[in-house]
Amino acid sequence: MDNVTKKISKSIIQHDKENNRIYLMKMHEDDSYGIIDILEEVAKEKKYTKIIGKIPLGAKVFFLEQGYSIEAAIPEFYKGKEDGVFVVKYFSKDRKEEKYKEIINDVLSESIKKSNEKKQCTLSKQFIFRKAGENDAEAIAEFYKKIFQTYPFPIYNAKYILTTMKDNVVYFTIWKEDKLIAISSSEMDKENLNVEMTDFGTLPEYRRKGLAVYLLGKMEEEMIARGIKTAYTIARAVSYGMNTTFSKKGYTFAGTLINNTNISGRIESMNVWYKKL
Repeated sequence: MDNVTKKISKSIIQHDKENNRIYLMKMHEDDSYGIIDILEEVAKEKKYTKIIGKIPLGAKVFFLEQGYSIEAAIPEFYKGKEDGVFVVKYFSKDRKEEKYKEIINDVLSESIKKSNEKKQCTLSKQFIFRKAGENDAEAIAEFYKKIFQTYPFPIYNAKYILTTMKDNVVYFTIWKEDKLIAISSSEMDKENLNVEMTDFGTLPEYRRKGLAVYLLGKMEEEMIARGIKTAYTIARAVSYGMNTTFSKKGYTFAGTLINNTNISGRIESMNVWYKKL
């Protein structure tokens, strides 16, 4: 995968052909005026069909004036104060059209019914939970190769896993003896005190045992201890399991990102959920 993550001026962008998009992952306030032109130049050069930006609410006016729209919004996203919004612009009619509206609406409806479910999730004695260390990077990369046919970031690469561990990501794992069976990660924006709860995966034979809900609880404990104020996720909109997991843990639906992410072999729409920690 030709996956590029780099700094443009003071902001961070990611783009690649498999996702067929540019993602403005972190926008610096000094870049409000100039970043849009840069994004659109890259999109034109690479023939991408979507630009998506995760930006402070105060910057939205610059994007809306240039034909962008808002697909999701998270209150108090930046340092527990300023709201955040996901702004998008499409360069293809097909990319903008959601083909699975009925399924996505059903998933969302069923998930919201499970909101704040109080059932306590405990871990069976046959399983062991622990935060991953650097020695686990190879096992994590191999695990993700088994789970996802495609993924928006190079999580199949042990060097990438190791680099993220040293930077801003905590990996959470569940093992059965010496076999890794479930995993997730918390990708922190330490400056803005928010965290993406992401990279959930469970081996097929261990699904429907509440492992994702258990991991999410442990992730929240760790993030609260680190002073993080807002958690969010970008979950596959057609996944009953992941949307229900976040709804059960008290997350609020924030919007759907249309045809946003290449995951498990095709570009899919993603639901955004958030929670104040």
